[in-house]
Amino acid sequence: MSPNTPISHTFADIKSQQHLAFMPFITAGDPDMATTLAMIGELATQGVDLIEVGFPYSDPIADGPVIQASYTRALDAGVTVAGILEAVSTLDRDQTPPLLAMVSYAIIFRHGVERFVAEAKQAGFAGFIIPDLPGDEAAECFDTVRAQGLDLVQLVAPTTPRARVREILKCCSGFVYCIAVSGTTGEREQVADALLGQLRWLREETDLPLAVGFGISKPEHVTPLKELADGVIVGSGIVRHLQRLAQRELTQDAMLQAVGELATEMVAATHSA
Repeated sequence: MSPNTPISHTFADIKSQQHLAFMPFITAGDPDMATTLAMIGELATQGVDLIEVGFPYSDPIADGPVIQASYTRALDAGVTVAGILEAVSTLDRDQTPPLLAMVSYAIIFRHGVERFVAEAKQAGFAGFIIPDLPGDEAAECFDTVRAQGLDLVQLVAPTTPRARVREILKCCSGFVYCIAVSGTTGEREQVADALLGQLRWLREETDLPLAVGFGISKPEHVTPLKELADGVIVGSGIVRHLQRLAQRELTQDAMLQAVGELATEMVAATHSA
């Protein structure tokens, strides 16, 4: 487990209440940081358990077209790593659930691992999801993150060889990010059987919580996961509302209302017995 971190405490509380965690994903700076902060505030108000914040990158490794488009919009608007960290640092930590940075290792490496981790902690991030973290860099990065009292969440897919999964788990804390399907992020109609089999196997391999993402977008996706997972992550379903805002089909208030309604539905689905 990951003792004495905001993420581990959150999952411990969730386990004691016998429900699943709900973690939405948003893209920082899409369409601007003011909207991102408003979005975090709305999600916090709706009772989400954690929030994943994507750092826009020009060549994301696993993101589908909806999230890729949001990264492009944010980069075109001039978002920077420094700007994201500065904006996040203005949030009231007592009113905000734990934030995780979904960030490319290329960004972290360019800034320097120790510097980036320290600055992210100072800004208020509780952990990191690094989808392109090289295997030979994982142990050093893990040690740096853990030394700051934060968590490094690792991703595994149904197609990841089991020997490789065991190696990944050695440098993982907070929770395991279980990819629901092979391929990129995006909304899908149902939960794959291969995922359910992997979740059962992972239960025997680790005590870390298991959170499922990539393709989870509807309350009905939650039901098959309740006996096997500890949390669900929703990305594209929320970012799509931001896309409509960018295309001026929605006002910011209407977008926040739409996101709030989706969050309310997912919180209800994950927090029910």
